Amino acid sequence: MALPSLFDRLRLPIVASPMFIVSGPELVIAQCKAGIVGSFPSLNARPQSLFDEWLHRITEELAAWDRDHPEAPSAPFAVNQIVHKSNDRLAADLETCAKWRVPIVITSLGAREELNTAVHAWGGITLHDVIDDRFAHKAVEKGADGLILVTAGAGGHAGRLNPFAFVQEVRDWFEGPVLLSGAIANGGAVLAAQAAGADLAYIGSPFIATVEANAEPAYKQGIVEGRAADIVYTNLFTGVHGNYLRASIEAAGLDPDNLPQSDPSAMNFGSGGGSKAKAWRDIWGSGQGIGAVRVVESVADRVNRLAAEYAAAKARLLA
Repeated sequence: MALPSLFDRLRLPIVASPMFIVSGPELVIAQCKAGIVGSFPSLNARPQSLFDEWLHRITEELAAWDRDHPEAPSAPFAVNQIVHKSNDRLAADLETCAKWRVPIVITSLGAREELNTAVHAWGGITLHDVIDDRFAHKAVEKGADGLILVTAGAGGHAGRLNPFAFVQEVRDWFEGPVLLSGAIANGGAVLAAQAAGADLAYIGSPFIATVEANAEPAYKQGIVEGRAADIVYTNLFTGVHGNYLRASIEAAGLDPDNLPQSDPSAMNFGSGGGSKAKAWRDIWGSGQGIGAVRVVESVADRVNRLAAEYAAAKARLLA
């Protein structure tokens, strides 16, 4: 099955993942101008009224870019909606998305048929985060247009499955858009994701170490200095298993090698695991692929780097 036509404007087959706190208008606009899908969680815009302002700014700036650069039009943008019952903003945020006819809605932590129907009503598409084949089936049954396979090594909330195993299982029955997430940090890995059966790569952590990211300098430097061995997988901080930078856990006064388990039924997306630190603000999410990130640079430079690596990887295969 071919990808929806809104992806025709992509320079590279990449969707930048929405990162709590880190992804804001500056980052999204820069990503879209660079030719990849930019995205952000609606909950990053606080208070709720700010969400409308962000969508106004993103829409207007990208429209202006397209008028001035017809030879290199911007990529579409996406908004992430947390579908879990703890999100009391969902209805209001969905109304705001409808107002601005958001082209892509990424849904996480639950699948709702009525949400997919609402997005389709204004001409948008939905992509749903899943961590195994069972959840993938549920998402498609409830009307999701595409699937984001969140595998082992992905930043923030992540699954346990090997990416090759997961893609193989999903492609056995699903012909729609598939995005692969998990330690994809250079152009060669983007090509590998496609070779494995995904349509698009879903990349987050490398964009933390960019000028436009809303992240503390120490966080950005932690991405640059970190390696796969510096990532800790735990459900302590939110009730959902995720990957975090070891240094940020240590800075919160906790022992990364001896973290207790949290009660998954009591999700708390601001908890710091019993310390004064808060998840995402003080406990920093990160994927295992950060060993490929060696410098803090602009989004444009990062995408240029990914494009060069992607072309080189293709050339090696054809040599």
